[in-house]
Amino acid sequence: MKMNKWLALFMVLVLVAVTAACGKKEETPQAGGDTTKVDTTPDTVKVWTYPVHGTYENDMKDLVADFNKQYPHIKVEYEVMSWAEGPKKFDVALNAGDPPDLYFGALNGSYVSTGLVLPLDSYMTPQIKEDFLPGTLETMQMNGKQYGIPIYQSLWGWGGNKRILTEAGVDYKKIQEKGWTWTEFLDIAKKLTKKLPNGTQQYAITTDNSTDFIDMLSKANGLVDAVDEKGNFIWNDNKMLDTLKFIDTLRKEGYMPKEVGALTPAKRTDMFYAGQSAIISKAIPYYDIMIANRNKDIDAGKVQGEKIEYIQLPVPHGDGISGYGKTAGGGEGYIMFRQKNDKGAQHAKNAFLVMEALTGAKAGNSANELALPFVRKSQAKAFEGKSLAKPENVVAATNMRNNASVNVSLTIDADKAAKLKQYREQVLKPTFQALLAGEKTPEAAADDLKSKGTQMLK
Repeated sequence: MKMNKWLALFMVLVLVAVTAACGKKEETPQAGGDTTKVDTTPDTVKVWTYPVHGTYENDMKDLVADFNKQYPHIKVEYEVMSWAEGPKKFDVALNAGDPPDLYFGALNGSYVSTGLVLPLDSYMTPQIKEDFLPGTLETMQMNGKQYGIPIYQSLWGWGGNKRILTEAGVDYKKIQEKGWTWTEFLDIAKKLTKKLPNGTQQYAITTDNSTDFIDMLSKANGLVDAVDEKGNFIWNDNKMLDTLKFIDTLRKEGYMPKEVGALTPAKRTDMFYAGQSAIISKAIPYYDIMIANRNKDIDAGKVQGEKIEYIQLPVPHGDGISGYGKTAGGGEGYIMFRQKNDKGAQHAKNAFLVMEALTGAKAGNSANELALPFVRKSQAKAFEGKSLAKPENVVAATNMRNNASVNVSLTIDADKAAKLKQYREQVLKPTFQALLAGEKTPEAAADDLKSKGTQMLK
């Protein structure tokens, strides 16, 4: 009997030990470098992402494999969705209260208003924060709270054809380093606008009928948006009238096509490729890579046309603005969500570990592939000397990043952000298109923007 009691006690001790082992906490290295106790209970983190660049799915495989060497108990289920269908799928999931744990994109105030976006501040160690370059983390903050981690910072500028700029004597390297004013651009535009030997017209610049053009120029002229960071309406400033006058001058002087109001983005690009436009508007640094690939296709006989050397240019700014001028753009990376049926604090911690792995040093390959400046010091170090962009374009993109404009929709409340969106769609878009068509003078367009903005955004 005594033997049976000891045997029973032994079996209880074994059972306790086995149970503890199933949910034990081990000394495991945390993302960010700290070594703390981590719950190793098996868990699954769901990630929805996009083909950020041509080989991004290979990046995902490598990043997840590296992550699982440290955290084998956390399974990462990821899906690379199409840019066309992915946003719809995500909106349906979010509205149903069942979004993925991590979603790739830019921070959107409407996401935060659902209450399902998780703030990251409690997970952001000093070591993580210090790794980010100035102004980069802010691209995914809203009202001072961190809701996402960027893997790159998108930048909107202008792009030039090196051959045409050089033939006109344009010192594009100086522009890339110092920026340029509207007066300087207009002087250059005269040289870039001419009849070509084949009878076609070469324009200084070509854009399309989207409001991106006026956004870039007004930001460069010191107007962050229709409202400032506190939600105050600011397009009643003379800087907006000056912006409208500059655009009207481009149209009247023939520096851009008079039919610009009817041009699609595809037609704008075709004109740039055909040498009918010296400069193209809303040109991102990735054009450096994209056009280099097109040149390879021309060499291989897959595409017909002239090879182009791409030059990244900042948007020119008003003469009254000192310095480089502000650049439009924003951060894109991963945002963390909880579900209506919350999976708990430990699951959220695990999701953040995955997020940090997908945005760390090795994830800098996305910025490199897109010819964008790195957002983290560790990324810059990991890809030092491996840039795919031309050195002068790296200079331009870096200066543009250092002068990036804040996204005011992330600093104002959700109600004001919704009104701003409505104003831009109902007022800015038709007013801008009327200006491009010559149906409204700059003064009349400025009055419309001012009077309706005062009503809608007061």
